[in-house]
Amino acid sequence: MRKKNKEEIQELKDGDRELIWHPFTQMREYQLEEPLIIQSAEDCYLIDIEGRRYIDGISSLWVNVHGHRKAKIDQAVRGQLDEVAHSTLLGFGNVPSILLAKKLLEIAPQNLKKVFYSDSGSTAVEIALKMAFQYWQHKGEKQKQLFVTLENAYHGDTIGSVSVGGMQIFHDLFRPLLFKTIAVPDFDIEQLRKVFLEQAHEIAACVIEPMIQGAAGMRLQPPGFVSAVRELCDEFNVLMICDEVATGFGRTGKMFAVEHDSVRPDLLCLAKGITGGYLPLAATLTTQEVYSAFEGSYAEFKTFFHGHSYTGNPLACAAALANLEIFEEEKTLQNLPEKIALIAHVMEKVAEQPCVKEVRQLGMMVGIELAQANGESFPMEQRIANQVCKEAIQQGVLLRPLGDVVVLMPPLGIQLQTLQVLLEITHQALISVLSQRVN
Repeated sequence: MRKKNKEEIQELKDGDRELIWHPFTQMREYQLEEPLIIQSAEDCYLIDIEGRRYIDGISSLWVNVHGHRKAKIDQAVRGQLDEVAHSTLLGFGNVPSILLAKKLLEIAPQNLKKVFYSDSGSTAVEIALKMAFQYWQHKGEKQKQLFVTLENAYHGDTIGSVSVGGMQIFHDLFRPLLFKTIAVPDFDIEQLRKVFLEQAHEIAACVIEPMIQGAAGMRLQPPGFVSAVRELCDEFNVLMICDEVATGFGRTGKMFAVEHDSVRPDLLCLAKGITGGYLPLAATLTTQEVYSAFEGSYAEFKTFFHGHSYTGNPLACAAALANLEIFEEEKTLQNLPEKIALIAHVMEKVAEQPCVKEVRQLGMMVGIELAQANGESFPMEQRIANQVCKEAIQQGVLLRPLGDVVVLMPPLGIQLQTLQVLLEITHQALISVLSQRVN
C-alpha cells in the first residue's frame, strides 16, 4: 500500500464529506467529525488512508466470512475475469451460476430444489414475497394475499421488504407506501396460532428471521420457536419464508440458522456472507412445489416476471463458490465452537458491568444492550452505543451501534489471538464509556 501524503489524505476526506451520502447516517453530524476512510485490508484487519489498522469486529457489516484478501477467493475472481465478467441470466445461462446453484442446494435444507439469484438481502426477500403471492394466485386461492411478520423484524430497505419489517425508527415514515401485514408480538406462538385460526385463508406466508433478529439488536427467540412456526404453517397451509441474510453461512455456528431446529422452509433468503464479503449477490431458494406452480404455456402468463440486470453475475458466483470451498477446506464450522466459547466467556464479564442491561449471543453474533443504572434507556441524544464504538475505534477496533445496542460480529475465520484482542478492547471501551455514567 502506497502511503498517501497529507494533501492526498485531506482531499479524500473533503471529498467524502462533500460528495458521499452515507447509508443510515445523519450527514450533518457526520460532516462535523473526522471521517474514517478504508484503503486496504489484511486478514481480519482494515487499514485506513493514514495507515492505521482496525480489527473488523463487524465483518464489514456482517458480510466478510474468512477475512479480507483471501487468496482462494482473490484467485477465483481473477480467473473468472479471464473468462467473462458478466452475461445476462435472462434467457441464457452461465457456468458459475450453475455450479453455485448445485452447491447451495447441497448444503441447504433438502426440500429446496431451485435457486433464483438477485443482488442483495432486500431483493432476496422481495423475490420470496412475490413468489409466495404469485404461487397462491396460480393455485387458485386468490384471497391469500396477506403476510404475517414479527414485531421488530428487519428484512431490508426496499418497499416490499420494509412492508414486512417492524422497526419503527426505520419504517414508520414510509407506512403510506407499504402493503398491509399482520404483525405478531414478541415471538408469541399462541398469538400466531390465533392469527392463523382466524385468517389463514387470507395468509400467503409467514416471514421470520430464524433464531435471532439481527438489526433489532440481536434479539434471541425462545428454544423451539422456529420449529413451532413451521408446524403452524404446515397445519394451516401457509408458506414459511426464512430470511437468513444475516444468519446464513455460519454466523450462528451452523451453516444456516434453521438447522438449529431442523426446519425446512418453503423459501430461504440468502445474501451477505454468500460471496465471503467480496461482491453483491443474493439467492432465494425454494421448493419444487412452489416452482411447479409457475410452469405453463407462454399464453398462461405464469412466468415469474422479476429479474435484475446483474442476476447470477459470474464474478460474484465464482467468489461464492470459492467461499464455500474454503468452508470445507479450512473446516470453518468445525473450528467455531472454541471461538464461540471464548466470546461467551468474555461476555459473562461484560454482562457484569454497570449499565449493561443484557448480553445476547448466538454463535458469532453478539448484541450488548446498554441502559442507565435504573434500567431506563439512555437519552437518545447521548447515543451511548455510538460512544462505545468511537472509543473502540481509538483502540483499533470497528464495532457497530444499533440504538443502545453494541453489535459484535467478527469474521468466522478470525484467529483466536485476534479474537481475544477484539473482545478485550470491546470490554475496555465499554468500561471507559459506561464508568462515567454510573450514578
